[in-house]
Formats: sequence, structure tokens, C-alpha cells
Amino acid sequence: MAVYIIGDVQGCFSELQSIIQAIAFDPERDTLWFVGDIVNRGPDSLPTLRFIRGLGDRAVCVLGNHDLHLLAAYYAGARVSSRDTLQPVLEAPDRQELMEWLRFRPLIHFDIGLNFGMTHAGIYPGWGVEQACARAHEIERALRGEQMNEFLREMYGNEPSTWSDDLQGIPRLRFITNVFTRMRYLNTDGSLNLEAKGAPRNFKSSQLTPWFECSQRAIKHNRIAFGHWSTLPTRQYGSCFALDSGCLWGGRLTVLRIDKKTPRWSSLACPGRVSTPRKSQA
Repeated sequence: MAVYIIGDVQGCFSELQSIIQAIAFDPERDTLWFVGDIVNRGPDSLPTLRFIRGLGDRAVCVLGNHDLHLLAAYYAGARVSSRDTLQPVLEAPDRQELMEWLRFRPLIHFDIGLNFGMTHAGIYPGWGVEQACARAHEIERALRGEQMNEFLREMYGNEPSTWSDDLQGIPRLRFITNVFTRMRYLNTDGSLNLEAKGAPRNFKSSQLTPWFECSQRAIKHNRIAFGHWSTLPTRQYGSCFALDSGCLWGGRLTVLRIDKKTPRWSSLACPGRVSTPRKSQA
């Protein structure tokens, strides 16, 4: 049985189909992990969502910021911008079934046997595996409970930027959400910097540190795959693996096979679905 992790698809359905054919994915035996952002900005969010849901137990998918935005648009009336390509999903006859499936996806997945986990953006350096899973479960409970609509309306924003165990309510949920779905850099004081989106080489003289390079990172011996960062070169960083190679932007769609002793990379060149500069990505 093979286990593959696929980078941000963002509604690029034809590229997804091409790469699973290239790796000879067998839905009877193999499993696909998706690092989130399976929808939005690309042209085919609806068939992408239907396909991944249809894989059943052969697919594991964590939520990304674009997936949460779709949930917010459907359940809480969040504004859909001109750059979003979510309307076909919102108008689909099976939209309720799709949205119910999506809101029950986790924010983190960790396989103890493989010593491999994934989340969309990353894991806060001060959290170990157990803490990270516990924090993710707080968001999952919010999405599955009576406070879902309130949470989806209030999750947008960059504050608070500093973690404290004493955080409560929406501020606490917003910080956790930003860690798992939006984080790239931390400031020198350990606070989240959610404004900088470029590659680390663009900030050599700054005080920004990529989350996976923080010296105090609690998860150092656990392998973690993440997406979200299309301007970051796709490769291994210590025990972390960056998989968003910018399929949507004319880059590549990347797959990492993780059931072998040494993870194996594969990728597919993509034509690019949008012409907006990467720096404007959410």
C-alpha cells in the first residue's frame, strides 16, 4: 500500500487527475493525503471536491484557508470576492452534502506508524504533537458545534498574534486557525507575522523566521508535510516537507510518497490558471 501526500490543488482538477495517473494511484490499495486548499482560485473546485470526497477512506484531507473560506461563504454568508471561483460549489445540487463533508475534515493529521503528519500551513513552534492535535481539535469542535456560524464569521483577522494558554473564545480560535492555515513567518518575539508572504531569500536582513526554522520548535523529530507557501522552494527542510509548488500559478503539482524509508518526490508541470502575482495570495 502506497501513501502519497499531494500539495495545494486549489481546484486544478485536470492536473490532479494527471498526476494520480502518473503515480499509478490504486484506489483499492493506496491512500492520498491532501495538505488543504483543495478548492478556490482554480477553475474546477466542484469536481475536485466531489472527487476527493468520493475517495472515502482512501483520502485524508486537512483544511486550508481557502477551504475554510468556502465554509464561511456557505454557512455564514462570508463575501465571495471577484478572485474566488467558488460559485459553482455554492450553487451545486449536492452542495449540502459536500459542505457537511468538508466541515468534518481535520486541521492536522498524524500517522504514528509512519511518524508523518501534515497540516496546511504549519505547527506553532511552541506546540508538540499532542498540543498541536489538542489545539486543532478545538477548531474541529467549533466547526461541528452550535458555534460554527459565529466562528466562521469571526475567524478572519491577524490578531491576536501571540499565543497564550489564557486566550479564550474567538481570539483563541482565531490564533489557532491562523497557525494551521495561514502561518509562514514568526517575528523575533515569537508572534505570528501574517503579512510577509515571499520566499525567505527576500527577507535576509529582516527579523523574520520561517516557522520550521525556529530554534525552539517542539516538533523536531516528527516529519511534517505542509503546503500554503507557493513562493517557498519545494523541498525538505529538516524534518519538514514543503509541498505547495504553485500549480495554480503555472508552477508544478507536487506529490510526496511517504510509506518508504526515504520519501520520494514526484511533480507535474502545470500551465497556470491565473495571472495574478503570487504575492497577492491569501
